[in-house]
Amino acid sequence: MNFSGLLVQLLNGLADASSVFLVAAGLSLIFGVTRIVNFAHGSFYMLGVYMAYTLVSHFGHSVGSFWLMIVLSAAAVAVIGALIEVLILRRIYHAPELFQLLATFALVLIIQDATLFIWGPEDVFGPRAPGLSGSIEILGRSFPQYNLVLMVIGPVVLGLLWLLLNRTRWGTLIRAATQDREMVGALGVNQAWLFTGVFALGCFLAGLGGALQEPRIPANLALDMESIGTAFVIVVVGGMGSIPGAFLAALLISELKALCIAIGTLHLFGMDFAVSKLTLVVEFLVMAVILVIRPWGLMGKPQAASRNSNMAEMPLRPASAGLKTAGLVLLAILALVPLASDSFPYLTILLVEIMIAVLFATSLHFIMGPGGMHSFGHAAYFGLGAYGAAMLITLLNMPMELALLLGPLAAVMGALVFGWFSVRLSGVYLAMLTLAFAQIVWSVIYQWDDVTGGSNGLVGLWPADWLSSPTAYYYLTLVFCVAGVLLLRRILFSPFGYALRAARDSALRADAIGIDVKRVQWMAFAVAGLFGGVAGALFAFSKGSISPEAIGVGRSIDGLVMVLLGGIQTLIGPIAGASLFTWLHDSIARETEYWKAVLGLVVLVLVLLFPAGIVGTLHHAYLSLLSKSRKLAKPVAKELKEAL
Repeated sequence: MNFSGLLVQLLNGLADASSVFLVAAGLSLIFGVTRIVNFAHGSFYMLGVYMAYTLVSHFGHSVGSFWLMIVLSAAAVAVIGALIEVLILRRIYHAPELFQLLATFALVLIIQDATLFIWGPEDVFGPRAPGLSGSIEILGRSFPQYNLVLMVIGPVVLGLLWLLLNRTRWGTLIRAATQDREMVGALGVNQAWLFTGVFALGCFLAGLGGALQEPRIPANLALDMESIGTAFVIVVVGGMGSIPGAFLAALLISELKALCIAIGTLHLFGMDFAVSKLTLVVEFLVMAVILVIRPWGLMGKPQAASRNSNMAEMPLRPASAGLKTAGLVLLAILALVPLASDSFPYLTILLVEIMIAVLFATSLHFIMGPGGMHSFGHAAYFGLGAYGAAMLITLLNMPMELALLLGPLAAVMGALVFGWFSVRLSGVYLAMLTLAFAQIVWSVIYQWDDVTGGSNGLVGLWPADWLSSPTAYYYLTLVFCVAGVLLLRRILFSPFGYALRAARDSALRADAIGIDVKRVQWMAFAVAGLFGGVAGALFAFSKGSISPEAIGVGRSIDGLVMVLLGGIQTLIGPIAGASLFTWLHDSIARETEYWKAVLGLVVLVLVLLFPAGIVGTLHHAYLSLLSKSRKLAKPVAKELKEAL
């Protein structure tokens, strides 16, 4: 590494910081006012790149028209964002925050397939910026002229946002809404249009960040997921709702990435360390450290409890006789399914996937529902269990049966380490820390070629001979799934389960009566990690291989969707949600190329119709109907008694 190379990389880092700051600033504004964790924000960034490609290619041939098209691209994204806020998000502002997250996830699927339909699946390359297509020489090295402009745009936008928020009435309302939205509404401010305006501004910034990248990167369908992770990290590191904090965090993370690239390989203690590989995970390492040391970020403030954080939880009750009977009937039907395998050969394969999803979802529900701890990184334990079992076979030649039993212990160890830090946080900070740990696990697995197979994964993980037939493996999965669900349910009705729910409902009261709240929550992480690891091991042997793609952010989001679709306040919810989501995913994917959009629409409709989840909403409706019937029955019984 020489000085000139280091300087050029650090300058590139400044250019990258401007772009990611724009996206993160928009996300921070939206969260600060609406309190929505907008998972679709990366989709608006992606739309900005595609919009700029189209407009610049057709109308941006001169310097003035190029920059005009860049601004118009961002404005078009802002209009799309405003329409989405008015037509969809405005209807769910009073829903629990996690269901708002589910709705924005559905938007990700819809926008991605809409982009696929309009622009196609191939990467598209836009033209260079007129007058800025060349480079300048810095200490003998070439540096793109366009990057110099990007380095200036970030601070300029930061200054304009500061003026907007501190020197205008609208900016004062935004800052007031960030502190206390209810009070702003009580003073007569139209909250609906304020929310729409802020959402449109946030989408404009995301679209602008994407449009500015058009001359640098190809437009592709993976940009939404790539950008949203970095944006979340910057917002959390800088401080939720802090625009200067987002700028500082963008600088810190972009420069650290640039430094890793500049260093390349570091020789220490007679060994070579590929520092450049840290670019995949450095932002999540920074976020994990910041969250442990200063949970509210570099320039943020401790967040007050959100409006949905103290919602009353319905008490869990033992299964009724009718529910037990229904469960036995369902188990009998599942046991008889292989008898129909000749007529429906694909059915057993699909049911294996559903049962693995059920076990994964119920393990996540264990800490989210009864535990009250939101996790965005549960795929870490799924992956550790899968790779733990796989490596016992590939490295130690262990029998499949033993690997299946011992592999999930890797997930338990990971849960003990990650949980020890995570239980010291709460709310969105806890969720983001779990995401950071999950991405660290993914990065290690992705880059440890000699042990995990790297991006290629591990293959040849077939079941033992006596389990090689689809029917035999189906019964094995059924046994593990049923046993896992029943064990998790039994734990919830044990003294440990009551202590866990007490800690969720009131940590202060639980602590006052002698419950070690942090220890109980820590152990809950280990329990959830164990069963998540079992699901991962079963998945690896069902596919015969395991790769990093199976344990990325998408797996964690799928788990969240399953739990929320069914209902977080019921024990049947994750079972129903996992079954429905897996079936819909499989059925729709086989019927249409645009299955993501169809699945997103279905999820969105379910969120709007069942704001507490399918099982949760139906349960509430049943209780309401039962209450009304009892009220109606009282006067009838009184009249009957008087008549007799």
